[in-house]
Amino acid sequence: MNQQAPVLAAKDRAPDTPWTAETQAVAAALQSDLSSGLSAQAAQTRLAEVGPNRLAEGKSTPAIVLFLMQFKNPLLIILMIGAGISAYTGHMVDAIAIAVIVLLNAVISFYQEYSAARSLAALKEMAAPQAFVKRDGTWSEIPASDIVPGDILRFKAGDILAADVRFPEAARLAVDEAALTGESEPVDKHTLAIDDPDLTLADRLNMGFMSTKVTNGTAEGIVTSTGMATEVGHIAHMMATTEEPKTPLQERIEKLSKILIAAALFVVAVVIGIGIFHGMDPTEMLNTAISLSVAAIPEGLPTIVTIVLTLGSQRMAANNALARKLSAVETLGTTSVICSDKTGTLTQNQMQVMRCWAGGKTWTVSGEGFDPHGEFLDADGNAAVMAEEEDLLHMLEVSVYCNDAVLTEVDGRPAVQGNPTEGALVVAGAKVGVSRQGLKDQNVETLQAFPFDSTRKMMSVHVRMPDGVKLLAAKGAPDVIMRRAKEIYIDGEARPLDDAMRARVNAVIEDFGSRALRTLAVAFRRAEDGTFDPENPEQDICLLGIHGIMDPPRPEVAAAVADATAAGIRTVMITGDHAVTAQAIAESIGIKTTDEQTVHTGTEIDRMTDAELKAIAPHAAVFARVTPEHKLRIVNAIQANGDVASMTGDGVNDAPALRTADIGVAMGITGTSVAKDSAALVLLDDNFTTIVRAVREGRRIYDNLLKFIRQALTANVAEVSTILFAFILMGSDPLVPLAPLMILWVNLVSDGIPALALGFEEAEENVMNRPPRGRNEDLFSGGMKERILIRGLAVGGVSFYAFYWALGRDLGLPVAQTMAFVTLMFAQMWHIFDARTTTTLFRKSPLGNPKLLMAVGLAIALSALAVYSPAGHFVLGTESLSGRILLGCLFLAALPTFVLSGLKEIFGFKFL
Repeated sequence: MNQQAPVLAAKDRAPDTPWTAETQAVAAALQSDLSSGLSAQAAQTRLAEVGPNRLAEGKSTPAIVLFLMQFKNPLLIILMIGAGISAYTGHMVDAIAIAVIVLLNAVISFYQEYSAARSLAALKEMAAPQAFVKRDGTWSEIPASDIVPGDILRFKAGDILAADVRFPEAARLAVDEAALTGESEPVDKHTLAIDDPDLTLADRLNMGFMSTKVTNGTAEGIVTSTGMATEVGHIAHMMATTEEPKTPLQERIEKLSKILIAAALFVVAVVIGIGIFHGMDPTEMLNTAISLSVAAIPEGLPTIVTIVLTLGSQRMAANNALARKLSAVETLGTTSVICSDKTGTLTQNQMQVMRCWAGGKTWTVSGEGFDPHGEFLDADGNAAVMAEEEDLLHMLEVSVYCNDAVLTEVDGRPAVQGNPTEGALVVAGAKVGVSRQGLKDQNVETLQAFPFDSTRKMMSVHVRMPDGVKLLAAKGAPDVIMRRAKEIYIDGEARPLDDAMRARVNAVIEDFGSRALRTLAVAFRRAEDGTFDPENPEQDICLLGIHGIMDPPRPEVAAAVADATAAGIRTVMITGDHAVTAQAIAESIGIKTTDEQTVHTGTEIDRMTDAELKAIAPHAAVFARVTPEHKLRIVNAIQANGDVASMTGDGVNDAPALRTADIGVAMGITGTSVAKDSAALVLLDDNFTTIVRAVREGRRIYDNLLKFIRQALTANVAEVSTILFAFILMGSDPLVPLAPLMILWVNLVSDGIPALALGFEEAEENVMNRPPRGRNEDLFSGGMKERILIRGLAVGGVSFYAFYWALGRDLGLPVAQTMAFVTLMFAQMWHIFDARTTTTLFRKSPLGNPKLLMAVGLAIALSALAVYSPAGHFVLGTESLSGRILLGCLFLAALPTFVLSGLKEIFGFKFL
């Protein structure tokens, strides 16, 4: 046998050898033999050529390297330089304090990153460990890693496919491909050739794919691809090469860091220039430079941001949204487009009979999912009385008996064991008291079963009724049943199924189809021994009726979509389901409300360039029948238009898009471990409404971060300006009003602790009635910059005044510095009540955040220790102040907040 030609990945294979072709042609292309498989020697040669059948290892960063990378933060670099200068000049207490702050920030950041995703590891865990393979005409079990293209494998129910295969033999084969394609039900497979170059993954019905699971039947498959050349391998490659984008918050904080560094360097340069001009001592200039660098940098910013996000993540978790990455907590608030999967997120993931037609009447079925409570309602909304509706009752009895599904309970909730579509029929019967066990209790006996398969597209059972009459009960695809039906059951009797009646039934089927309902026909016939052919039993049958089945939307989803729309967030459905079904669901829940909102399929996307996809993305409401590549391209197109994209998913096929999206949201119940590890947020209830609630929480958190940043930067401006005023206004021999450790104390204790309590502020009333923030919108928009500068300069002015007043009365430098320190602390405590709101402190009750009141009380107590305890005197260089001076500092500190807030309240100055 000749050596195998190189086996290409799905996207690269030659068009003249598609794996969906005739099995003999596929075997020839793979240079294999369907009857005997590969020889052991050929298999060994190929293994050396193509490598083991396993996914490539992902690169990992050693923990020590990851820890050291945290010190690349520009803010920390400046502080490290300050610590070094402090140590060089003999100020060891300052140096140690600053170094501890740097180390604390680095440790917290390291812990976040060290807990990062294990997506590729989870993907590898899904692979089959062993495989049953035919070589040299003999079957044997080998490690799945030794499989090569051209091998013949054998599968049975419960097996995991160890590679991508083309099925040359299959018996009642069904494969669960939900994790790979998004199909909510097991897919029935066949062996026939499919000649279509545009087939999506979900439509390759004669193929099986690595890591999917056989749920029914048996099969043999010839291996077409192994390892990284498989469809799962292709996804693994996309995951390994896809970089997770920086979140909007990370981009904003990075931009803020650059601004703060530039400001710090500028101020230090100005002060050093003034010092050189006045001939100051170089050591004093260095100490001043340290004070300024510490004053200009909000040391607690990385830590406080982490803590606030952690608090937000805890609130989200209480509402069924588990944040795996803290950045996700805020990013949700920026989201402008939610790309949502359909099955299980927008829908209940529970197939349900929505309508049925029997005895010439159409019935609407009430109830929810697998819950066996509900009614059959006629056109006037009247509930069916089953004693009067023999046709409907007979149809439901046949539907339930010709069925392999079982209605049960899991964790106290109704559930179905078996095929979900069959389960829908069982639940429909239960709503009127019909059950398989109940029929058996009435002495209905099964004589023979004829299982469903993809060729016949129907199943039937031969039964003996209590009166001894033998019947054949059948159900299947309407077109198949209709071809075999000769009669129709109406008003308790069988009537000829003439052309007029066929037209009427077809109209019902079309009506159900237009509502995106999956249709299933039910029929029966008398079948006494010798009156039917067991090889082809469903002949001359009598049609009982038509079921219309679908996975309905969750009841609360329409309101959640409306809330998202009101918040300026567009919802886009991205699903592996068919376009007609997806469009009907989208229209029913408000995702698609106008003709301008378009529906596109994966086949259409294949024909589009990236530029064309970007052009249609803002108007698209639904993308149906999509593959992993499609999802990735869709997310990229949405982001290219400047939108912040949230992507939901539950399968392996969703993982690359989950990683690429600004925030990936995985399903906690139905989601695969690969999807969860690739996502930033996990929905514990798989509910779209939870995403919208999480968006609201994300917006609240961002608002609170802005409040903290306003408070922190106002303190930094105040500290810097206090020192600058001294250098500018005190002539040739200026003194420094604030020591470095005093500034650290303000930033981390007297200001930092109360600012942290801002993370507990409740959401503003209009939080979900305003558009999402733009991706490029910075932290200083909406007048924030002006408020920080004006308030900071005002606080710096009164703090310098307290310092200057003390020196003018010969109270000494320690007392003067202490007065500036106390005035600055009290000014920030007054200011924090104004930072809680975008209006003024006069319009918001100071009692609205009890945790803030407790934090301010704690900060005052600790600051009292800093001023009046021997330890405070030693570490910070403070002096005890008299009660009169302390009250004077308190009054002076209140002036900036109350005067500026009063001006804003009276004159409406937004910049204040």
